[in-house]
Amino acid sequence: MRYQGKITDWKDDKGFGFITPNGGGQRVFIHIKSFSNREQRPVGNEFVTYELSHDTKGRPQASSIAFVGRQVTPASPSGQANAPLVLTAAFLVFVAGSVFAGKLPIAVVWIYLVASFVAFVAYALDKSAARNDQWRTQESTLHLFALAGGWPGALAAQRLLRHKSSKQSFQFVFWVTVILNCCVLAWFFSTSGAEMLRSMLGAV
Repeated sequence: MRYQGKITDWKDDKGFGFITPNGGGQRVFIHIKSFSNREQRPVGNEFVTYELSHDTKGRPQASSIAFVGRQVTPASPSGQANAPLVLTAAFLVFVAGSVFAGKLPIAVVWIYLVASFVAFVAYALDKSAARNDQWRTQESTLHLFALAGGWPGALAAQRLLRHKSSKQSFQFVFWVTVILNCCVLAWFFSTSGAEMLRSMLGAV
């Protein structure tokens, strides 16, 4: 027999949460491994159907969980769907152009490229860990990579890997790191900032 309820408490970093059954009653424990479709990770407040069982201590837990009435993400308009990738490419081209124009040292391009590569790999590993219920990369670490200049790679990973792109709290902090990084880059375009940057890179 299948039951229906709503995910009311989901801890994505730990891969488990609870379902509140329709009509009320005791909450039912759920684990990411219990979902029929592992490609879709819950974010909370989704309606699901499930089979009910109990653990060794008699506590209810769900199995064979399937999403119900989940809004299928509409096919994004072509511009909107590719916006993250376009922004990533445009920013890197802008940085490279600034280097060729003599406004930034060439090391800046390498910093962004290396940091973006590291960020992309970190996202890929974290998604793999989430699927296999392994140790996850802390969100603070992912944000640190973005702040250090890896946000273009992080943004590309969010779009291509569909990872961390729907969690609003994560997205808010992520875009704060993007703004902060861009503010630092803008300061380096000033005379004093450019001189400091060249002296820093020259001392390395």
